[in-house]
Amino acid sequence: MSTDKNRATAAAILPLVGGPDNITSIAHCMTRLRISLRDRTLVQDEALKALPAVLGVVEDDTYQIVLGPGTVARVTPEFEALVERGHRAAPPTITADDLAAQGAALKEAQKTRNATPFKLFLRRIADIFVPLIPALIGCGIIAGLNGVLTNLGWLPAVVPALAATASGFMSLIAVFVGYNTAKEFGGTPVLGGAVAAIIVFPGITKIEAFGQQLSPGQGGVLGALAAAVLAVHVEKWCRRWVPEALDVLVTPTLTVLISGLVTIFGLMFLAGEASAAIGTFADRLLATGGAFAGLVLGGLFLPLVMLGLHQALIPIHTTLIEQSGYTVLLPILAMAGAGQVGAALAVYYRLPRNRSLRTTIKSALPAGFLGVGEPLIYGVSLPLGRPFVTACVGGAAGGAFVGLFNQLGVAFGSTAIGPSGWALFPLLDGKSSMGATLAIYAGGLVVGYLVGFVATYFFGFTRQMLTDLNTGPEPTPDTLADPPKEPVLT
Repeated sequence: MSTDKNRATAAAILPLVGGPDNITSIAHCMTRLRISLRDRTLVQDEALKALPAVLGVVEDDTYQIVLGPGTVARVTPEFEALVERGHRAAPPTITADDLAAQGAALKEAQKTRNATPFKLFLRRIADIFVPLIPALIGCGIIAGLNGVLTNLGWLPAVVPALAATASGFMSLIAVFVGYNTAKEFGGTPVLGGAVAAIIVFPGITKIEAFGQQLSPGQGGVLGALAAAVLAVHVEKWCRRWVPEALDVLVTPTLTVLISGLVTIFGLMFLAGEASAAIGTFADRLLATGGAFAGLVLGGLFLPLVMLGLHQALIPIHTTLIEQSGYTVLLPILAMAGAGQVGAALAVYYRLPRNRSLRTTIKSALPAGFLGVGEPLIYGVSLPLGRPFVTACVGGAAGGAFVGLFNQLGVAFGSTAIGPSGWALFPLLDGKSSMGATLAIYAGGLVVGYLVGFVATYFFGFTRQMLTDLNTGPEPTPDTLADPPKEPVLT
């Protein structure tokens, strides 16, 4: 999408969410533009959904507009610029009604936070890792390319350079996690990064804790996260008790010193044990549970995506990648997207007269094949109800297929997190041959597509649903060539 189109998309979205004065914060993740609103009633949901670039909307702790991977990263800066320009051009006038509305919104937000603390905590942890995903993807693909060249014996002079390029970020990922953790929890980001850097410092090998010699990277991202959280608490304590005249010298010194010593003589060992336990559990789960473990993981992943909680798995994926070079869980979880695609195809063929729904499916399927499930979830299966359940059945079948072969000895995973569906092929790696790895992953996708399709075709609709939804003229090439713009269930 060109810059002009990105700007046009941002300009089209802004008035439909209430204009610049209605925006209090802007952020984005892999697929969604996330905005906080002063007045939710000003948002024109149906008009937003009708925009060509908008794949769907989700209302959670923020208002989320699904634009898709790549697009959202380009539209967000243009949207931020338009909002900033609007604020400069016409500063908002704060009225008593505005303050009352803001107070009511804050009260409701606080009520929600108190009602679901665990859910919000998981989202906070996810927010630490989401900014790291682009680097994980890029380095993962480079690592895969390097592995292919190494196996084929091609370009031996380039292989070491690719290895360094792919491994540099992963060797220092603890520093980035520490930086983002301190930022997320209200501390000074660079102090969080400084404490986390201790974990990857080569000189740590000269130190002994709990009767063991420490090693660089011990504890990994979990240790970095814990160290940075501790640093935030120490820093806040210092801000309360250290005189202002000495704050600039004493606070950072005490923060790094106290947090660093606790990290060296406690957190690195404990986090290392936790990381090792995660890796052992994942390996044993698939080596012994195989098909059943895959069935459960593949079947439950779509509900996690629906709730936005799938990002809480990022620390686990990252820990597994640190330990073995790939995460064995992601290819299994990716089967949920295959079940979703199969279910959407069944809906398409079961409702030949519902032009608007078929148009929505046709526009969302390419993203679905590439592992972006939100458009099909929120535009098709979830509003229909039963097809969402049958899509989970398809994901469970695909997960069971991949899990079974893992139990039989063909263990593999993804060298990075983020992509799914067909987009995951370049990131696959494992202990077996690349041909076997690719074939089993492809087989899992096919099983997910087929079971999701069959389950939805035969069990995804009641007779009343078919009567209510399958309305309109018989489809012909002429009627399908010019569909209505707005995808509304008829």
